[in-house]
Amino acid sequence: MTRLTKTTLFKSTKPRAETLMDKTTRAVTEILGEETEKRRIKTDRLRKARLEREANTLAETPTPTAKPSTARKKPPAKAAKKS
Repeated sequence: MTRLTKTTLFKSTKPRAETLMDKTTRAVTEILGEETEKRRIKTDRLRKARLEREANTLAETPTPTAKPSTARKKPPAKAAKKS
């Protein structure tokens, strides 16, 4: 049995050359990450604007006053005649 030392136990490997597929995958991951971040920022901005608009709309909207009913009331029903 060979004696285990730092050099025999952990062999240093040469760094693997990056393949064309690895380059493409890395580029796509970066692009998708950037697009996701842009979409998140835009969504946050639009949500903030919508919430501010809704808050202003609710604050400015006057409470509706009760209007008198314009519906005609029916007279009470007549009692049925007994025979």
